[in-house]
This record gives sequence, structure tokens and C-alpha cells, in this order.
Amino acid sequence: MSKIDRIYQLHTLLQSRRSISRRTLLDELEVSSATLKRDIEFLRSRMRVPVVWDRELGGYRIDSRAAEAASELPGLWFSAKEIHALLTMQHLLANLDPGGILSPHIQPLMERLSALLGAASDPTDELRRRVLILGVGKRRTTPAHFEQIGAALLRRKRLLIEYYARSSDEKTEREISPQRLVHYRENWYLDGWCHLRNALRSFSVDSIRHLQPLDRVSFEIQDEHLSAVLDPGYGIFSGAPLQWATLRFTAERARWIAGEHWHRDQRGHFERDGSYLLEIPFTDHRELLMDILKHGRHCEVLRPEALRCVVLEEAQLMIERYEGASTTGSFSEPHGSQNEDVGKKAKP
Repeated sequence: MSKIDRIYQLHTLLQSRRSISRRTLLDELEVSSATLKRDIEFLRSRMRVPVVWDRELGGYRIDSRAAEAASELPGLWFSAKEIHALLTMQHLLANLDPGGILSPHIQPLMERLSALLGAASDPTDELRRRVLILGVGKRRTTPAHFEQIGAALLRRKRLLIEYYARSSDEKTEREISPQRLVHYRENWYLDGWCHLRNALRSFSVDSIRHLQPLDRVSFEIQDEHLSAVLDPGYGIFSGAPLQWATLRFTAERARWIAGEHWHRDQRGHFERDGSYLLEIPFTDHRELLMDILKHGRHCEVLRPEALRCVVLEEAQLMIERYEGASTTGSFSEPHGSQNEDVGKKAKP
């Protein structure tokens, strides 16, 4: 029997009887006197269960007068593996919850689970050391804004925001009815009804410059309509009309692409030459263009023709930029290039 299971059984025995003798506990748990002593002390110090020795009854019991709700063990019992999984989930949540919407409410449970494991050091601290979460392209979010958005979402209240649109380099003041928070590519977006545009919009949370909670009830959008308007397009972009792009990846790149999720409605298959055809819907080409270009010569747009032309135009502009830089002599030799081994990673 694991220590966690033994502690739980000990607690159950103490709860089931008015008092229980030391001899009965030793027999039921099949442990030594020293182990029983340590387990009782663990309940007292780690789990804050008021176990006392009653001389009159000649056994151990839980002091009902000192017992509090906080001292009760969880009704659902977890194994050591399950507790480690929960602690890992909390560690992941902490990295996704900059405003502390959920973490403060979950933290007491995490502390109890950490105590239940009885490790020499805090398992949560060990997880932070052993599980590294890297946010590439993650933009800074104001914690106070995140917390206020979360409160407005749960209370179903409107928000007055000053929003900075990077595409137009302009600020606008908008009253919005928040509908849901979306975590996408390491950043947070707020889907909501914009009362200025009288339409559904997605707002990048890091682009909200000022925020004021309002005491007006949010305009409610049905989940089905919300998904129908905002979800079909590619990435964070929505709108109409919906188009389908067909991309062909080289056999080399297909080893990765075949296992990647680009869109919930994507279709894909291998060709005889080992290349991979991927079909994905989109409404706005901007984000899709970035994903196509990052694969360079390994990705070719087959259709639609308009998207193919956009990629071709972007590639030509890139060539002009690099050719112009080389003719003006603006390239400089990378630092450390005298030694070809500088900066190289060791081979596995």
C-alpha cells in the first residue's frame, strides 16, 4: 500500500468510529508502531486533521470541536501519479493566466495536494524546475486588464475600451459585450460584440490600452452563432467569403506537416511521390501567408490563383529587398564568422 493510500485509510478509520485503539490501527493498516506514529503526525501537521489520544476511551479520535471544513481530505482521492498530473496542470495554467483569474482559487487545492505527497521539497517548485514552458512570440499583457476582462465575462457586463489597431496604427474607443477569451499562438484574444461596429470582433488583449468596466448587461450571443461567424476562417481572422487553399509540401517537409493541426476542417493526403497535399479553409490570407512563407521552397500554393499570386508577389518583394541590400553593401559579416565552429550546436 502506498503512503497516500495508507494515509487515506487511516483518516477513514478515524472518521468511522468514535475512537480506535492503537492495536486496531496497527492490525488494520499492517504497519509498524513507528510508521503509525509518523502517519498520525503527518495527518496532524500536513493535513491539519486534529487527531488526539483519548485516555478515557483508550484510543485515537478526531477532535470534532477543533475540526474545520478546511481540514477534511478531498472526497475524491487521488493517486500519486494523478496528483503529479494535477500539479503539472496548475503549472501550465499559471503560465496562461497572467491576471490570476483562476490561479488564486486553485492554489489552496494545489498546496493541499503538495502536502499530501509528503515530499521533502515542494513538488510545485520541482515542477517549475523540471517543466519548462517557452512562449515564442508571446506579447506582454497587462494583468489588471486580464483580470477585469475575466470578471466582466463571468458577470456578463460590458466593457469600455481604448483599442489600438496595429494594422491601421489608430486608437478607437469602443463599448463591447465580451463573449469569450481565446488563447491562440501564445497570445490572448477577446471575442466580443462591438457596439461601435455593430458586429462581432476579436480584440488582441495586449492591444487594449485602457479599460473601464461598465454596469450595463452584456449583449448575449449564442454559442452557435459565435462559432459560425468567428471559427470557420484560418487563424484569428474571420469574415466572409470562405475560400479553400490547397498547399503542396515536399516529401521532406511532409514528415512534419502530415501530423500537424492547422485547422479543424483541414483535409490532407500523401501523393505517390511522397509529397503532401493540405487543404484548409480561410477568409483572410494574411496569417495563412505567414505560415506558407515560413516553409520557403518546401511549400507551393496550388490554388486559389489569387493566393498563389499574393505569395508570388511577396516572394518577389523579398528578392528585391535582399538584392537591394547586397548592391548597397549593407550586409555585414556575422560576428564570429571567422571560426566556422562558433555558434554551432553539438551533434546529438
